[in-house]
Amino acid sequence: MQLFYAPDIEPPFYTLNEEESRHCVRVLRLGEGDRLHLTDGRGTLYTARVVDPDARRCRVEVVESCPEFGRRSYALHMAVAPTKNIERFEWFLEKATEVGCDSFIPIDCRHSERRIIKPEREVRVITSAVKQSLKAYHPVLEPMTPVRELIERPFVGVKLIAHCQPPLGKRKLIREYLRPGDEALVLIGPEGDFSQEEIERAVRNGFCEITLGESRLRTETAALAAVMAVAFINQ
Repeated sequence: MQLFYAPDIEPPFYTLNEEESRHCVRVLRLGEGDRLHLTDGRGTLYTARVVDPDARRCRVEVVESCPEFGRRSYALHMAVAPTKNIERFEWFLEKATEVGCDSFIPIDCRHSERRIIKPEREVRVITSAVKQSLKAYHPVLEPMTPVRELIERPFVGVKLIAHCQPPLGKRKLIREYLRPGDEALVLIGPEGDFSQEEIERAVRNGFCEITLGESRLRTETAALAAVMAVAFINQ
């Protein structure tokens, strides 16, 4: 199945942008009458047929729609400090999108080595992963957010923080806090970890301390481990 991202689609007709048109006509060699799939990134999967195979403005007609395609039974929001090597952070965005995530929140922490990202570039990474993994839901990329602001932001689900410092209370596995179907927000710090003040603030604001195992993990590895743990809990 070939999947195209069409966030502004309004059936029955839709014109692919130039990049997608070129991929459709020149790379995939789809012609008039051939079928392809599109998603609006909000859960609807569309089946369409090519009506005008123009390599710059390929026009298609929607013939079938499937709402809530591949909808997950849970919601997951990952707040992660971008790594100094941005490719490591992008690797996480790609893999977490493939597994399943609702939003990514880059966080600015006291020990952060990267405080600026290029949202357009990161969204392209996410979009590519959506199409590659045949997802109908496109994760949201929020702006870079100070961790203190995020910690104090209201959130109705389960709030978790992973860190390597001595725990303030009982540190448990994710499965001991999370039930299938829960909505979760997970905080993963920078290479230098969260500061003690950030950890204390998080715990005061209802975040539960979690462990991701005995190994010391890189930021992007810890973040993906959390995504995988939540996915397994919801299998």
